[in-house]
Amino acid sequence: MRPITETIPKPMIPVLGRPFLEQQLELLASFGFRRTLLLVAYLGEKIEQYFGDGRARGWELSYSYEPSPLGTGGALKNAETKLEGEFVLLNGDTFLMIDYDAARHAFRETSADAFVVAYKKSGSAVANTLANRVPNNLAVAPGGRVTAYRKHDPKGLTHVDAGVLFLRKKVLEEIPTARACSLEKEIFPRLIEEGRMQAWITSEPFYDMGSPEGLQALEARLG
Repeated sequence: MRPITETIPKPMIPVLGRPFLEQQLELLASFGFRRTLLLVAYLGEKIEQYFGDGRARGWELSYSYEPSPLGTGGALKNAETKLEGEFVLLNGDTFLMIDYDAARHAFRETSADAFVVAYKKSGSAVANTLANRVPNNLAVAPGGRVTAYRKHDPKGLTHVDAGVLFLRKKVLEEIPTARACSLEKEIFPRLIEEGRMQAWITSEPFYDMGSPEGLQALEARLG
């Protein structure tokens, strides 16, 4: 999305005239999620300048700044003291219109420490086109147990990680301190091997606004 992202962080790119992150926070608030910790790095101060503590919008926002790029796992570890016992982790550049309250309740009914929202490709609908181009990266067994997560070899995989992950905080015990770490490459394989990751299946496509085509599709969905 350059040159736009040379001056503003990707989550602040306008979608229908308002920052993408504002649209995402409003979606979460509609399901009762009003307390949010934003993990920020590149140009993160512009996000805080725009939203502040969120109270003017009825939200409660706080921030965790990365001193240097730490990866998906390292960013969580860096924010460990600010996280609650259970939380939901969302990508800052994808939009998924699901029932977050239903997913949260389903997570709490399991013993899983990680509960990933998994997109099942559904075929020919125009709205699904972009999501359907993403290669499968999850294998989900009957009953919802995740048996594999791979980004570069889709053979035998059945679903796509939709960018929403419910976690119990004890997962952070697996993440090393003070270094970059990838949840997907370093932590997920261990959770899967130990049977600690479950999936919540959806046929609702997710929208990645990290490209002009994705941004256009998202605006068509929200417009």
